[in-house]
Amino acid sequence: MYVVGEEEIEALAKVIRSGRLFRYDNGEECERFERRYADYIGVNHCGLTVSGTYALSASMIAAELGPGDEVLIPAHTYMATATAVLTTGAIPVIVDIDESITIDPQAIEDAIGPRTKAIVPVHMWGAACNMEAIMEIARRRGLKVIEDACQGVGGGYEGRKFGSIGDIGAFSFNYYKNMTAGEGGAITTSDETLAERARCAIDPCHFYWTGRDDALKPFAGNGGRASELVGAMLNVQLDRIDGLIGAMRAEKRQIIDATSRLGNLGLELSPMNSPDYDCAAHVMYLLPSAEQAERFVEVYPVVIAGKTGRHTYTEWDQVLMGAGAAHPAMNPYQHPDNAECRRDYDKDMCARSLDILSRTIMIPTHPQHTEAETQAIIQNIETASRVAFGDMDASEAAVRSTETLDPKKFDMAGTPEA
Repeated sequence: MYVVGEEEIEALAKVIRSGRLFRYDNGEECERFERRYADYIGVNHCGLTVSGTYALSASMIAAELGPGDEVLIPAHTYMATATAVLTTGAIPVIVDIDESITIDPQAIEDAIGPRTKAIVPVHMWGAACNMEAIMEIARRRGLKVIEDACQGVGGGYEGRKFGSIGDIGAFSFNYYKNMTAGEGGAITTSDETLAERARCAIDPCHFYWTGRDDALKPFAGNGGRASELVGAMLNVQLDRIDGLIGAMRAEKRQIIDATSRLGNLGLELSPMNSPDYDCAAHVMYLLPSAEQAERFVEVYPVVIAGKTGRHTYTEWDQVLMGAGAAHPAMNPYQHPDNAECRRDYDKDMCARSLDILSRTIMIPTHPQHTEAETQAIIQNIETASRVAFGDMDASEAAVRSTETLDPKKFDMAGTPEA
């Protein structure tokens, strides 16, 4: 959560005073947000749901994934990307990331097999995937593209908003996101059929509330519709998002400009696919070795990308164990239609990804950082770099380093995702 204030409190109070908490009971906040967010993203349709995880599942259901299908996902993402595939009965196939911390287009090309049906590019930490390359591969190979933009609210790729480039996109609005309602999610698409299938996945009874024309035969599902409270809060948060992202981009540019002028630090920025349009939630550096990354964070306790909880495939217990459902008869890993799918995983399968993640450090930005805090971040980067590269010892660094970040307030890394 970045900024929540009196405007959100008043919006929530207004809904509670009205007694119209249910979106179909003369409510207007959910529908208003869906219209506004579709316009903001640049698509024809938006559907609110209870979480980013459910938005991913609804997107994959909309894309008609199922038993017998493989879905390519990156080795670094929150586990919900993988488990959402499993909710459809399909099998997630894990492929390498590149130095941008996002899925590697060449790894996608190499991993496509006869049962591959979809690709899920994840705009990890709000940084853009190489969507031009991914979309070219997908169109040439006849694959669906489901954009996991759960971490990318407000970001984009070369002028287009995340969630508008692939066939369908999924967003999260949980506590740790750029926009929040505590929990919440949304799907976005310009495809009428995908939108209607996603709406049915989100609420199998929505036909009965809004009228039905039988253009799409409804199907059963668990449902995960949002309340008017979610819609009300998100309408206020949507008014804030561009200002928040703008402030973080400005701070990121300031940090990059300042550290580049220091010279001889040995730091290299992680390559970015669309640096002018990402969310700028972090400044990321790729160090030559994992040992140097460890020395860096010992001085300046920011985050190593490979140590952020369940964001790396080695920590996806249910996936590695093949526990794809609560009941064994529903487990996609045991489904006969998946017998020819690639279902075996091991913790060393994406060694290149693990190497990159062990060397990538992430310095968080924040829209409410003061100039003094930003300057302290720059000083700490310099100090930690000199220790990491052997130009300064730890005792001298302890004197020079300035602690600036309260992790509970400012550090968005290492937190639950979807």
